[in-house]
Amino acid sequence: MIEIALSLAPIFLLIALGWAFRRGNFPKANFWNAADQLVYFVLFPALILSNLATADLSGFEVTPLIAAVAASMMVMALVVMILGWKLVSDGPAFTSVFQGSLRFNSYVGVAAAAALFGTAGETLAAVIIAVMGPLGNALSVVALARHAGRNTPGLGNLAATLVRNPLILACLGGIVLNTTGIGLPSLSEPILGIIGRAALPLGLMCVGAGLDVSVIGKSLKPILATCTLKLVVMPVFMIVACSAFGVGGLTAKVALLFAALPPSDSSSILARQLGGDASLMASVITVSTLLAAITLPVILLVYN
Repeated sequence: MIEIALSLAPIFLLIALGWAFRRGNFPKANFWNAADQLVYFVLFPALILSNLATADLSGFEVTPLIAAVAASMMVMALVVMILGWKLVSDGPAFTSVFQGSLRFNSYVGVAAAAALFGTAGETLAAVIIAVMGPLGNALSVVALARHAGRNTPGLGNLAATLVRNPLILACLGGIVLNTTGIGLPSLSEPILGIIGRAALPLGLMCVGAGLDVSVIGKSLKPILATCTLKLVVMPVFMIVACSAFGVGGLTAKVALLFAALPPSDSSSILARQLGGDASLMASVITVSTLLAAITLPVILLVYN
């Protein structure tokens, strides 16, 4: 437990540092907005593209891993569709429960995988993001469209939304470069490596800068219930799915890590854009990120 906690401590300390900087108005509020865009559109996609394009996946259970990740997410989506309306009474709030139970913070995930499992963990993290990212985004967009006052989007509109996502583009590009054997040109590999190394520390501080405890209001029941679904129930589903599809060892541990992550800041942005309850979503992100500092090492210890 202590070893896992110490490995994860720098991650949450960087998040805390970002929160402290933002609360202290340092450097300035507009810096954090610009930094978040830089990480989202450039630095983190460069990291994922580089990892996937150059990864040696021959020693990993990639196909069973993909099946386990997809299955666990679909089961969670079904559970939230059944239980979500018992937690909230209106559509926009339901979509925040839905997103909060399914989506994940990839910055924390990659940083934790690298800290705990080294290069192999970082490689598996990129594979899992390539599955969880598009699936989580697609399910969330459909839920928001159906329950936040808009019609269900057509397949073309949904595909266009996903294709515009820089992280999904990086995943697709990395997979194509890897599976075709093209890899990265010799000059681009070190450049992407340098750019990608800046993604995690800055991204984690941006996560902290985005936390706002003042948004936590009286809706404690849906907030805590959503955090329980995401931080406790989702990992259980992932363990069951990995067992069912024969995924074990390091691969299962990284999959479990990603299942136990708090939702990403982009969930709040999506809620605001598509008519969801952005305030509730922000509360879920803040509380679940704080709780994950405790639940994440405990879950990994139990499964270890």
